[in-house]
Amino acid sequence: MKTVELYTSPYCGYCHAAKRLLTNKGVSFQEVDVMANPDKRPEMERRAKGGRTVPQIFIGGVHVGGCDELHALERAGKLDALLAA
Repeated sequence: MKTVELYTSPYCGYCHAAKRLLTNKGVSFQEVDVMANPDKRPEMERRAKGGRTVPQIFIGGVHVGGCDELHALERAGKLDALLAA
């Protein structure tokens, strides 16, 4: 399975929804809390090509967007293929 990375903040409902979807699918992920680690925010914005909101989600190093995009991939049946190694 590819590495999944999420930039999040603790009070973000969308962050919790994205993590819940991944957890329910049995997908482990690396989480970077940009509130606790503000020095990581510029890294997130650079990697997300200017994306400033959380969550910003990367699968296998590829930016997939935020929570809405992650759920859209799941609804379209494309998330499992994207996660596959």
